[in-house]
Amino acid sequence: MKSVHSIDRGHWHAVFGALVLSFMAITSAQATDIRHWKRTPIDIKLPVGTERIVVFGHEVRVGLPPKIANPKVLRVQSTGGAVYLKAKQSFDTQRVQIQDMTTGQILLFDLSGVNKASHETVKIQVDHDQTSNAAMSGDSGQSASVTAQHKPVPAEAFPGGSSHPGAPIPVALVRHAAQALYSPQRIVTGSSRIHRIAVRHRGLSGLLPAYPVAAKPLAAWREAPYTVTAIEITNRDPNRRFRLDPRNLAGDFYAASFMHDTVGPAGRLTDTTTLFAVTKNGALADALTPPAGDRATEADDAD
Repeated sequence: MKSVHSIDRGHWHAVFGALVLSFMAITSAQATDIRHWKRTPIDIKLPVGTERIVVFGHEVRVGLPPKIANPKVLRVQSTGGAVYLKAKQSFDTQRVQIQDMTTGQILLFDLSGVNKASHETVKIQVDHDQTSNAAMSGDSGQSASVTAQHKPVPAEAFPGGSSHPGAPIPVALVRHAAQALYSPQRIVTGSSRIHRIAVRHRGLSGLLPAYPVAAKPLAAWREAPYTVTAIEITNRDPNRRFRLDPRNLAGDFYAASFMHDTVGPAGRLTDTTTLFAVTKNGALADALTPPAGDRATEADDAD
């Protein structure tokens, strides 16, 4: 089976905020908590009733899960390369995505609102070695991440066929698809080059032969020569949850990204995720292969 690049994933059950706020200077009297992004979600506790600032140094936007996408629970404002977070009430740990508006890279944070927590400013530092190919590197497992991390993004993956500071086409497609499906329409970033297309496919029963899951295509978008198809993945096993790995896809895929890296037991709220599968020079139907049969391997139980 052809190796698959993995685009930075995420949790796109999110409402992307780009609210404008007057930039607040960080004074030298404030302590700064420096955190390093190492492909592991960064845990940040927010003191209820007190604003906490997270500094990135470049423009970002925030994606919130439904439970805290409510200004009565959490106020989020982003401007000048900093995000201002104020928990209005306590809440359990929630996975949040913050996206670099320049590169398209997505960083993951575990936010929680607690009655007593530090209010010092948090500064995020990203290892450039990890982000040089972040658009095409894997987050679905340690081995996948390390393997893909050193693969250069080919020039053909960029608009016009040459490398430039913008995001590669596959990354832009996945970002557009996720926004189109899960963000309010008013904040979906449009592109004259990206067009929605009809989904033509055959059975998807063999898409992930290593897992007891059902797969259902949702929608597809194209920017030549790439196509991204959003596919709903649902766990059918009520007793196990699984860690998903794009290398287990049975098909000729250029890149792939799961919204979540695990699915919970069937019947739970976490039993469903979305796969964004990118194909080149063809749509989903052209990339699919027959059920893997003996090639299937046992899926890893999630920790």
